[in-house]
Amino acid sequence: MTGKSAAERRIGLLNGFAAYGMWGLVPLFWPLLKPAGAVEILAHRMVWSLFFVGAALLVIRRWAWLGELLRQPRRLALITVAAAVITVNWGVYIWSVNSGHVVEASLGYFINPLVTIAMGVLLLKERLRPAQWTAVGVGASAVLVLTIGYGRPPWISLCLAFSFATYGLVKKKVNLGGIESLAAETAVQFLPALGYLLWLGAQGGSTFTTEGTGHAALLVATGIVTALPLVCFGAAAIRVPLSTLGLLQYLAPVFQFLLGILYFKEAMPPERWAGFALVWLALTLLTWDALRTARRGARALADGMSRPSAAVGRQANTAETTDAAKTAGAAKAETEPAGR
Repeated sequence: MTGKSAAERRIGLLNGFAAYGMWGLVPLFWPLLKPAGAVEILAHRMVWSLFFVGAALLVIRRWAWLGELLRQPRRLALITVAAAVITVNWGVYIWSVNSGHVVEASLGYFINPLVTIAMGVLLLKERLRPAQWTAVGVGASAVLVLTIGYGRPPWISLCLAFSFATYGLVKKKVNLGGIESLAAETAVQFLPALGYLLWLGAQGGSTFTTEGTGHAALLVATGIVTALPLVCFGAAAIRVPLSTLGLLQYLAPVFQFLLGILYFKEAMPPERWAGFALVWLALTLLTWDALRTARRGARALADGMSRPSAAVGRQANTAETTDAAKTAGAAKAETEPAGR
């Protein structure tokens, strides 16, 4: 590795830690916005995110994608679906944090990779390896244990996991960069959110102008809280392997979980510890399998390219190299976090 590439990787890792660190620590931010309710906070997040993401696009001068997107009704429809799903995800998450359910919210992002794999089987007819099936089975057992522990299904976790998995699936089909995708999604959200805020103000229920300048500034800052981690994630994604990002993604729910226990003092009876332990076991299996598959793919690719270039050998090389590339690509895709 050259000095330049090592420096690039360090920059990428720092940005990755920054992105997932901010996502992990964001539960500290939402309570600062009280007495605003979850829906008002959500609406402000939609409105101000568009301004800050638009400013970022102006700085990097990346607008060519917009004209292409506007000429493709199917992609516009998918963007609308993504905007609707992430609205649900954001709303439930803000409400859960401000209602004292930080630990349960963190569980949603722990089980999100398992839900993504299950959706791949059910919706895309993907074939799983034995370790993946085991991980999904252990994850389902964890949900059952937690349902017994809570006395109800962990609906906050399930809602966050399924909405985020659906969001990731739709974003992959749209195939836009993170900043561009968020800009398009917040553009869809902007008018309904602005309309709600205007209506709330007319009804006398808005806190934006009644709780002081500091409160208003914090509501505006929801746009920065949304856009800045995404910018850092984008900087990391082009500099470090996807397998590394796949491991870094667990930082966010770990931080959220620790905040829930240590800072917000949420209860963790033994049955909840048991459920979380099963989830962590499933994620360990999943990560181990993905890394093992990626290593095997890389070795097969290297072996294929080092073989003699005889006529028959070239044909065998091509087949092996293609299969290895597919294997490595599949392993990377499993560890890649869904867009946020």
